[in-house]
Amino acid sequence: MAKAQQRLSQVQSHLASSEADIPRGRESILRKSPDDIVVTCALRTPLTRGGKGGFKDTAAADLLAHAFQSLISRSKIDPNLVEDISVGNVLSPGAGATEYRAAALVAGFPETTAVKTLNRQCSSGLQACVDIANAIQCGMIDIGVGAGVESMSLQYGPGAVSEFSELLDNHQEAKNCKVPMGALSEQMASDRKITRDVQDSFAARSFQRAEAAQKAGKFKDEIAPMKVKWVDPKTEEEKEIVVDKDDGIRPGMTVESLGKIKPAFKKDGSIHAGNASQVSDGAAAVLLMKRSTAERLGQSILGKFVCSSVVGVKPLLMGIGPWKAIPVALEKAGIGKEEVDVWEINEAFASQCVWCVKELGLDEAK
Repeated sequence: MAKAQQRLSQVQSHLASSEADIPRGRESILRKSPDDIVVTCALRTPLTRGGKGGFKDTAAADLLAHAFQSLISRSKIDPNLVEDISVGNVLSPGAGATEYRAAALVAGFPETTAVKTLNRQCSSGLQACVDIANAIQCGMIDIGVGAGVESMSLQYGPGAVSEFSELLDNHQEAKNCKVPMGALSEQMASDRKITRDVQDSFAARSFQRAEAAQKAGKFKDEIAPMKVKWVDPKTEEEKEIVVDKDDGIRPGMTVESLGKIKPAFKKDGSIHAGNASQVSDGAAAVLLMKRSTAERLGQSILGKFVCSSVVGVKPLLMGIGPWKAIPVALEKAGIGKEEVDVWEINEAFASQCVWCVKELGLDEAK
């Protein structure tokens, strides 16, 4: 019995030593392992203004098919090796499950490549990439594509939200789920004392950074230009044009120029078209696999998927989701906020971003 206990103690000691040798936090993130989930190609169409931009007459499935074709061409991946595609979408009926499978076939993926769609609202494309990464990590597939697409020009409107049943309408918290985002954000800005000046300052910086990046050609490598048919709204003449850059980045935006725009959701409100996201059309696709697979296939490695988190908040506070989710992701990754070099909070309104940055104590320069 004594010998058994002694042996058990030895095993426990070995295990403790092994755990101590496992890299943690930043060291673990930067360490390269054959089992890492990596991105070998990531691209997008330009993002254009809904109802006015270069893609206003282009179907969402066509945008997605182009993103898929460009991904195959640029990565030089054999499409027969791609086992699953996950597409994030909000506005298409059924999240576009049927038409986006068709888009994959048109792009050159074989019938053996499965396609699914999902809707997690504004983070649908991100969730699609996470789903593919998780499927690779657990051994379900070896290679997959995470994608996202939206044609707000052709599919945005009252029909995008279904009517609630009597059961849902009689539950107050459930009923809050259908309060429009603009109204929610306006109320949040008011409740949390986020002034219009603060929102406009954040928005102006965002425009200025985007303008500088576009002029410096920093978006060029990630964009796949697309030739489309476009109807001139003035002459109603159909033309063939090449869309090769984002058309929603407005040059010369300042706090002063933003201050002249009328509020959008409330007469004396603080939210307007200049400090809220535009209605957009576009598509994106990301190729993922294990590092060992990428090296075997000669694929370039752009980055490594580390972890993700998802946390629910009250329906009336939907815009503060990042405030809840970011700390969980940091904890999973084993790092502190000061170790992050770049932050990107994908919320529709400056009010939400400003509040999350302030409450989390993030460095605005990042």
